[in-house]
Amino acid sequence: MHIVVFGASGPTGRQLTDQALAAGHRVTAVARRPQAVPPRAGLTVQAADATDPDAVDAAVAGADAVLSALGATPGRKPVTVYSAGATNILAAMRRQGVRRLVAVSSSAVDPAWRPSGEFLFNHLLDPYVNRVIARTAHQDMRRMEAVLRASDLDWTIARPSALFDHPVVTGYRHAEESADGLYTARADLAASMLSQLTDDRYLRRAMGVITTDVRPTLRQLLRGNSGKG
Repeated sequence: MHIVVFGASGPTGRQLTDQALAAGHRVTAVARRPQAVPPRAGLTVQAADATDPDAVDAAVAGADAVLSALGATPGRKPVTVYSAGATNILAAMRRQGVRRLVAVSSSAVDPAWRPSGEFLFNHLLDPYVNRVIARTAHQDMRRMEAVLRASDLDWTIARPSALFDHPVVTGYRHAEESADGLYTARADLAASMLSQLTDDRYLRRAMGVITTDVRPTLRQLLRGNSGKG
């Protein structure tokens, strides 16, 4: 399968690229900083900005499926990369005859998401971190999700909880809309997204993904949520 990964230079994009190559897929890694993606067999690296329709169209040509790990650094500045990127990717997919798309969003976009047994997070941290610090990013994720839901292509929205880095895929759970848990390893997020390329369980739906076997340290959590993707 020929898979195009947007946001390939970010931490989630790197996991997607590594796992897709390990599974024997041919990968086009699309990044604004192509030098951050090391060359390997089976990998084509393409410099492109997801907000540039022509560059996105060229990147999608010949693909069997598209994975979007576009991201923005949390902050109070306006964010448009999620919705603009999704709009351009969907348009390019239609022109190029590509139907399958899996895109990263966040469990925080689901207003009903409240992890069980996480009183401190639900009542103190979430109202500040997700509703204030990351508010503009989540607003744009909602716009992105609306763009996807309006499409007749074969999309899936992947909603992780708080992201952290872990070297290998672990036991993880997924559920429709959002999953009952606070943390998601990027390796598990990538594995769940790749699994959807051959599974229609969450076709035109949102899929919550949580890690169940390991729990991050505070340092892992801070590092994992301090940057893009």
